[in-house]
Amino acid sequence: FAVACYDGDRLCGVAICGRPVARYLDDGLTLEILRCCTDGTGNACSKLYGACCRIGFVMGYDRIITYTLASETGASLRASGFAFDGMARHGRASAAGTTMWLPPSGNTVG
Repeated sequence: FAVACYDGDRLCGVAICGRPVARYLDDGLTLEILRCCTDGTGNACSKLYGACCRIGFVMGYDRIITYTLASETGASLRASGFAFDGMARHGRASAAGTTMWLPPSGNTVG
């Protein structure tokens, strides 16, 4: 599924969610936020991450994951309640130098 963020009538961001790219995480209960893209509008990324998590939990997913480049700060993810879960394994499903993030347990994301 995909979600959009608007600032008034202006589209300022989108996010796409789907099955995890990593085969070992594709258990039917894990949702991956595959892409999050904004035009730089303040708080748009955090709003999109939060919306993806709320929708995912309502749809019955138990776990929601996403990845960032190691060079990215993860500020929007932390603002959305995600926690750093470590460096991604280097393999086909994840590129070298990426970090994995998870929302808090208990299906609660701001």
